[in-house]
Amino acid sequence: MSAADDAFAYARANAFQRAMRRLAASGPGSAFFAHVLHRVDRPVFRLTRGRATLGSLVSGLPVVMLTTTGARSGRPRTVPLLGLPTPDGLAVIASNWGRERPPAWDANLRAEPAATIAIGAHRRRVRAVEADDERRERIWREGLEVYPGWSQYARRAGGRRFTIYVLEDAA
Repeated sequence: MSAADDAFAYARANAFQRAMRRLAASGPGSAFFAHVLHRVDRPVFRLTRGRATLGSLVSGLPVVMLTTTGARSGRPRTVPLLGLPTPDGLAVIASNWGRERPPAWDANLRAEPAATIAIGAHRRRVRAVEADDERRERIWREGLEVYPGWSQYARRAGGRRFTIYVLEDAA
C-alpha cells in the first residue's frame, strides 16, 4: 500500500475516528494516550490475534508492533507504533507524542538496529535505517498526509527533530 493509498484511507475515516485523531494530537489527548494506549494496545493485539490494536480501531490508522532490544537491559521491548508505508518501506517516526525527549525505542534502535515487527498476524525481522536529508523530508511530508497530528507534536517537542526510521527487511 502506498502513502497515497494511506492518505486516502485517512480521508475515509468515520467521524469518531477523525475526532479521536484530533484528540490524540491535542496536548491533553496526547498526554492521556501516551500513558494509557500502549498498555491497552498489547492485550487488544493478542485478543484480535494480531488483526488490530485499540489505537488502530479508534483511529483507523495503521499500527504495528515493534520489538526492539533494550539498549540498557538487552531484553525485548515491544511497543505499538503508527507504521507509515512508504516507497522506501515501512517507516516509523520517533515523535513520542510531542514530548521533549525521544521515545525509549529510539535509543534501542540506535544501540541495536535489528528488530521485529508484527503487522496483523505477520511477523518479520527488520533492520532500522535512519532516514536523513531528502529521504527524511519526503517521508515526513508523506506522514503528515496520513496523520497531520505529527505537526502538532513537532510544535510541542521544544525544537526536537524527530528521528525517522525505515524498517527494511533483514537479510
